[in-house]
Amino acid sequence: MNDLNNQVPASVREAMEASGCDYEIMDCDPELADTAAFCAHYGHAMENSANAILVKSKTGEEKFAACVLLATTRLDVNKVVRKKLGARKVSFADPEETSRITGMELGGVTPPGLPPDLPLWVDARVMERPFVILGAGTRAAKIKVTPDYFLTLPQTEVVEGLAKEAG
Repeated sequence: MNDLNNQVPASVREAMEASGCDYEIMDCDPELADTAAFCAHYGHAMENSANAILVKSKTGEEKFAACVLLATTRLDVNKVVRKKLGARKVSFADPEETSRITGMELGGVTPPGLPPDLPLWVDARVMERPFVILGAGTRAAKIKVTPDYFLTLPQTEVVEGLAKEAG
């Protein structure tokens, strides 16, 4: 476990410890870090997996926000995210922007360790799960935590309808 713990960036480990929440660091083959592959290989339900996605405004002042949604849903970028960012157009941040803003490896972006001034919007469905499996800042691990973890982060806002059922 100690070796696995060392694969997780210090900022993520420190954020989890500071939260006071129970959590579990899980090993992950980096080739299987994408949610669907991880769930299929390790036997976890997609509805207990959550993705963190960085979004940005494409018009007006450049703004970013991190969004957390269940793997079984799709982010409502064109309505909810656009309105919350206050921009006419929004998009997903590209890989370089994501790494620069979060300081994390693409495919492992996670709320623990995000910059404290980065808004964190959590879809309300996430809060209904008994636990969620998140990235761990690296493709080599995942974090299992109860959703009340998000409420320990001051920049968290639980947003009804942030995501829609994937169809």
